[in-house]
Amino acid sequence: MEKMIAFCGIICSECPALIATQENDDEKRKQVAELWSKMYKSEIKPEEINCDGCLAKSGRFFRYCNVCEIRKCGQEKHLKNCAYCEDYICEKLSSFFDDAGPDLKHNLEEIRKKL
Repeated sequence: MEKMIAFCGIICSECPALIATQENDDEKRKQVAELWSKMYKSEIKPEEINCDGCLAKSGRFFRYCNVCEIRKCGQEKHLKNCAYCEDYICEKLSSFFDDAGPDLKHNLEEIRKKL
C-alpha cells in the first residue's frame, strides 16, 4: 500500500483501523476497538473500525473523521494534506499537535521541506 498521510499528519497507511479494513480482518477490528476504547475512554465497537483513510473522497471512515474540522478544511481547500496549505500551521492544526504529539507535525514538516 502506498504511504497515505492525512491532512493532520497521521500516517493513515499505518493506522490499525485502515489495515483491519483493507484486510477485512474482524479480529484486528476487535483488537483496535478494545485498544481505542481504553485510550480514548469511549466505547468503540469492532463494527465501527472501518476506514479507507482520511484522504478518501468517499467510502468508509472512522466516526471521528466525519466530524474532524481539520479534514473538513483540507477537503474544502482541495489539499493533499495540511503541509500544502498557505495557512500552515493554523490554530486548528496547532491545537491538534498539542494534543496528539510532535510526530504528526514532523510528518508534515518533512513534506513541506520538499515543496
